[in-house]
Amino acid sequence: MTSGPPSAKPASHQAPAAPTPAIAVQNIVKRYGTFEAVSGVSFEVADGEIFGLLGPNGAGKSTLIRMMTTLIPVTAGRALIAGHDVAHEPNAVRNIIGVIPQALTSDIDLTVEENLSIYAKLYGVPRAERERNIATLLEAVDLTKWREAQTKTLSGGMRRRLEIARGLIHSPRIFFLDEPTTGLDPVSRVAVWEMLDKLRTTMKLTILITTHYMDEADNLCDRIAIIDHGKLVALDTPLALKSSVPGSSVIEVQFGRNQIDRKPQLEHLGGVTGVESRGSGEYRLMTSNGSLTTTQLVEMATAANDPIRGLSVQNTTLDDVFVYYTGRQLRDEQVKAVGFMMPPRPGMQP
Repeated sequence: MTSGPPSAKPASHQAPAAPTPAIAVQNIVKRYGTFEAVSGVSFEVADGEIFGLLGPNGAGKSTLIRMMTTLIPVTAGRALIAGHDVAHEPNAVRNIIGVIPQALTSDIDLTVEENLSIYAKLYGVPRAERERNIATLLEAVDLTKWREAQTKTLSGGMRRRLEIARGLIHSPRIFFLDEPTTGLDPVSRVAVWEMLDKLRTTMKLTILITTHYMDEADNLCDRIAIIDHGKLVALDTPLALKSSVPGSSVIEVQFGRNQIDRKPQLEHLGGVTGVESRGSGEYRLMTSNGSLTTTQLVEMATAANDPIRGLSVQNTTLDDVFVYYTGRQLRDEQVKAVGFMMPPRPGMQP
């Protein structure tokens, strides 16, 4: 008796593997002596994303970016850049990233083209590719007509655009920018945002920036990680972060009779989810129904014969998000040198 053909094996239905994130930071820590500048931060950045680290000066943003770009060693945890561990494969990481520090570092005595050319040579970019990249990038950052100009003759905004072009001269996959618009005028800042968004698409870049400007994070970033005192306190899209704050609108009001405490009355207005007293008859209200709250606010003031000196209504902003998650306004502190430059000396308080 002959046996029949072997039974067919069931088809495999394995789910496709998840794509490797461009950046994966896992419980990363940086200590200087007993001072912990970064405390167990974790996040991932997807390919093609513009990701922002938002926080005040001294929050740990620059320390994070310096660890991710192999400039300082990681104390604990790890950072993977396109799958490469920064601690064990630093050269592989350096070959696929571009880095723009906060300070302007281009040589002011060289021309725009010379600055780009020297940087390309340091990365070993072949001559034909180097010339092609320089022409393409100068056009992308709108500096073609200043190709032969000495860098010292450029404005601050133009120099920042040169720095961005220089950081892209070797065609990196992932681009790090530390406070890219610090010191620029409002028009130049917006121009840099537009340029980065365009470069992200045309060069298929993943971009990570650090910033302490709320409007920059809101307008430029797909997702934002709020960093404070070396810790990650919130992470999501700008819209989702703003939606997470109770109340969809903020009302600021100042009453004429500032000796009267109106907070208890304001807390009972329709839609109000929170009231902050600022003194001198000024109050800040969070509300889920701006029009209803405003109407009842005016009616309350009229009934009390207490004139309103000032009134403004606005949607929830990232400032409100920061206050909600940290309990205070985004501050602009001086960075403590002990925290970022060297270990504390004996007896020194971090």
